[in-house]
Amino acid sequence: MDRTNAPRRLLRVVGRLATFAAGLSLSCIAPAFADQLEQRNELVNRFVNEMHADPLVADCAAHGNFVASTSTAFDHVEFSPSSFDSAHASVTPWNDSFDEGKQRVKVDNIVTVEGLGIRSGGGGDPADLKFRCGYVGAQMLAFGWNDPVPPARARSAEPSGSQVSSGKQKNVKGKHTASGKTAKKASSKSSKATASKSSRTTSNKSPSKSTAKKTPAKKSQ
Repeated sequence: MDRTNAPRRLLRVVGRLATFAAGLSLSCIAPAFADQLEQRNELVNRFVNEMHADPLVADCAAHGNFVASTSTAFDHVEFSPSSFDSAHASVTPWNDSFDEGKQRVKVDNIVTVEGLGIRSGGGGDPADLKFRCGYVGAQMLAFGWNDPVPPARARSAEPSGSQVSSGKQKNVKGKHTASGKTAKKASSKSSKATASKSSRTTSNKSPSKSTAKKTPAKKSQ
C-alpha cells in the first residue's frame, strides 16, 4: 500500500508546485498588463478631452504609440492637436476585409491617424508614422503601420533571385559538361573504329606473297 501511494503523493506535490508557479507568473504579469492598460486609457482620455479627437481615432493613436514604443527604432510617438484633424486622421466605413494579407478579417470601419515617431536615444530626426486600425464597433480587430524596421524573418525566409539564378546556372553548366564528355567519348570511339577499318583495308590490299626473281641457271661446260 505504501508503494502504491508514494507515486500519487509525488504527483500531488508536483501538481501543487506547478499551480503555485503558474499563479506566481500570472501575479507578475498582471500588474504590468494593468499598468499598460491604464496608461493606454489615460492616453485615450487625453486625446479625446484635450485634443478633441474621435474616440476611435484616439484609441488607434494610443495603440500605435504602444506598438511603436516596442520597436527598436522609436522611444514613443508624439501626437499634436493637428494629428486629429481631418487632414491627418479619418474614420472610413469599410464593411470589408482589413487587407489582402494575413489580416483578412472583416471590419466595419478603418481608422487612420498620423504622428511623429521619436527616435530611441534622442538621435536622428522624427519619422512620419501612419497608423491604420480596423474596428468592429468599438473593438479593434486589426492593426498596421509603416514600420521602417520590418521583421528580419520576412527577408531571411524569401530566397534571393541571385541564389536561384546561380543555382540554375550551375545546373546548366553541369549539363553542358556532361554532354561535352559524352561527345568526346563518342568522337574517340569513332576515330578508333575508323583507324581499325583503314588498317584492315590496307592489310587486305597488300600482297601476301613476295615475288622472287628467278635467276637463270648456268650450263656446265
